[in-house]
Amino acid sequence: MIEVTANILQKIYKPRDPQAHKYDFGHLLVVGGSKLYHGSPALSALAAYRSGVDLATIIAPKRAADAIASLSPDLITYPLDCDYFSAQNLSEVSQHLPQKTAVVIGGGIELKDESIKFILEFLDKVDLPVVLDAGAIHAVAKKKEVIAAKPFVLTPHAYEFKVLTGIKASDSLNERAATVQKMARKLQTTILLKGPIDIISNGKEIAINKTGNVFMTVGGTGDTLAGICGSLLAQGIEIFGAACAAAYINGRAGDLAAARFGRGLIASDLINFIPQAIQSA
Repeated sequence: MIEVTANILQKIYKPRDPQAHKYDFGHLLVVGGSKLYHGSPALSALAAYRSGVDLATIIAPKRAADAIASLSPDLITYPLDCDYFSAQNLSEVSQHLPQKTAVVIGGGIELKDESIKFILEFLDKVDLPVVLDAGAIHAVAKKKEVIAAKPFVLTPHAYEFKVLTGIKASDSLNERAATVQKMARKLQTTILLKGPIDIISNGKEIAINKTGNVFMTVGGTGDTLAGICGSLLAQGIEIFGAACAAAYINGRAGDLAAARFGRGLIASDLINFIPQAIQSA
């Protein structure tokens, strides 16, 4: 078991070629939101930008997409004519996969039967690196074979981990780590279990990340983590390394934000500290 440190950032972020241009550093597709929730995909996309991706496109039901479009001129949104995702959206969403280099899915998607069916059919179809969070984790818990041996990262918190595996993670770090490793190996995927100490495993390698703080219990910090991880995957970073680096960056940015805002920290504060978290390596 290794501890993730700032050294990982030197491996992830190399000097850029002076001749680099748009699309050289990825185009992330964020699939999420609903009539009720719009913040999650917006936070993921903004965090992705702050961690280096060239473009991030959000596909969301119309009310969410319209709300997100008003938040920042940096955000590209594609509105679906619906209140929540269903299998009827599969073809339209899939048309956006060409030229994308990674996907984040699940944030803000309501746990309706139709939405779960959409997620499972989408994951069965996609052949890009994918970060699965929130609703997507609940969906794959019903059909675990859809994730096997694919370039996916699952980012559950403790409750979502129990939903996915049927196992309550131990309070003991060593036991918790062993369980994550065992389940990652069984499911043939990479799991980033969020917590006071994050645990990352692909079934073989296992790492822990100690950045982060108690003020990051606020809603949205998991969405920023998913966006950072998706950004790194979109830039071509390998799965396990991207998950480890994302955990470190998100926690470090949270520590910097907490030093300023304390218990008043909100997820959008964290986003603004991502560049400093990366540069402090």
